[in-house]
Parts: sequence; structure tokens; C-alpha cells
Amino acid sequence: MVRLRIIDAFTDRPFAGNPAGVVVLDRPADEGWMRDVAAELNLSETAFAVRTPAPGAYGLRWFTPLVEVDLCGHATLATAHALAEDGAAGPFAFATRSGELRADVGGDGTVRLDFPARSTTPVTGPLVDVLTAALGTPAVAVCTDGVDVLVEVGHEEVVRALVPDVAALAGVDARGVVVTAATTPRPGLDDASLGAPDVVSRWFGPRVGVAEDPVTGSAHCTLGPYWAPRLGRSSFVAHQVSPRGGVVHVEVVGDRVHLRGHAVTVLDGDLRGPASS
Repeated sequence: MVRLRIIDAFTDRPFAGNPAGVVVLDRPADEGWMRDVAAELNLSETAFAVRTPAPGAYGLRWFTPLVEVDLCGHATLATAHALAEDGAAGPFAFATRSGELRADVGGDGTVRLDFPARSTTPVTGPLVDVLTAALGTPAVAVCTDGVDVLVEVGHEEVVRALVPDVAALAGVDARGVVVTAATTPRPGLDDASLGAPDVVSRWFGPRVGVAEDPVTGSAHCTLGPYWAPRLGRSSFVAHQVSPRGGVVHVEVVGDRVHLRGHAVTVLDGDLRGPASS
């Protein structure tokens, strides 16, 4: 049997944020088995960490129910939380398809991720019309980071109220579509436990089997560099306004983005079946 945890990331309370499956292994597992586990859990991502001889160093892979992905923020945060929960000493270094990613866990349980920043280039032409139709709202700006398409809209309430045509978004040639807006502070609007957000977003990835992701850490690798100059500061609070909701504290540091958040373990048990074929 193999230990399996489900951990809610980018939240400080159960049943909010983004749930990730986390499996920590002593040796690499069969890829087919990892895909089967991810499909069985049917979470947006399941992380598989493999211990290495070097202190604090792990291999790390992430799977949606359909595909392996190159970068996942919330499942990395959940993995760091799980390792700290086990008493492992950080900081942690994860060898991934996106290079080395680093994480450390503070005394209050806050996890800080050190991820690569992603710059964007503007998008014009027919894709803008496709997105406008699929989202049901005009865009202020459309750009791509080479992985996701980012759509800025005119008001935070537009982001909150979106009911997109998910089938149409599945036709967009990108991992996912992130829709975002700056906030207009209004006392009493936001849950104080979430922090007062400067930016809101939602992320849709039907092309990779995730109709809407509750909180997408990796998208903030793009939202950070996109919003920092527009807000006039290098750090800000982002709230992903999915039905579950979650908070990401974002800081742009050169060509890196630091993402901070909490996590809560909601399930800890044993997964039956071999980890290798």
C-alpha cells in the first residue's frame, strides 16, 4: 500500500482552495499507475514526489485526470505542506519538467513557492473573437505566455459572474484560459479571511480535463508579471474567485515569482495496489 493524502491548497480552512492528491514515494513509480491514480482521484492535479539521496531534494511530477502537466502550483504547495507535516526539513528543491522549483514552509505553516516568471505577448485576430464569444464578454486585452491565454476584462464582477461556453474554450490551442481583472475595493464585499484582493481571476482548462480549476498557482506565474507594472508594485494579493475560492500572495522578484499560501490536509490514508508494474 502507498500513503495518499488530499490537501486543500491556497486556503487555511478545509473544503476551500484547490484540492490536490499527494503521493510521496521512495522510488520512481510506473507512469501508467500514476496516470490511473490521477484519473481515479479526478482532481485537477495529483502530485507524485520521489525522495532522492540529497537532503530536501525530490523529483516531482503532476497529472490531471487526462495528461501530465509541465507546471502546477497548488499541488507543489500541497507537496511541501505534506513533507513539512511529516517533519522533513526544508527548504525543498523539486526537480520537474519546468526545472528546479523551490519551496519553504514558515513556522506558521505558510508555504512560499519560488517559480519561474512568465512574460506575455499580445494576441490579436480571430482568437479574440472566439474568446469574446466563448466568455460572453468583450476583452480589454488578450495575451499569451505560450502556455495559457490571459484575458483581461473590464471589471471584477465580470470575472465573478462568468458562465463561459466550456466546449468552445476547449477549442482554444492553449493549456487553459485565465480571465482576470483588477479589483475595486468596497468595504464588506470580500471575506476578510481571504484578504483584500488586488486582482481576481478564474482559470478554465477543458482541453486538459479541468473545466474550471479552483485555484491555479501556475497561472500566477503569468498574472504576477502582468499585473505588477499595472498596479505599480511588485507584490499583491490575488483571489481566484471560483466557487471554492482561494488566495495567492504574489511577489515578482526578477525573473522569478514567489507565491505564498496555506494548505490543509483533509484526507490521509492508504492507496491499495502496486506503485510499479
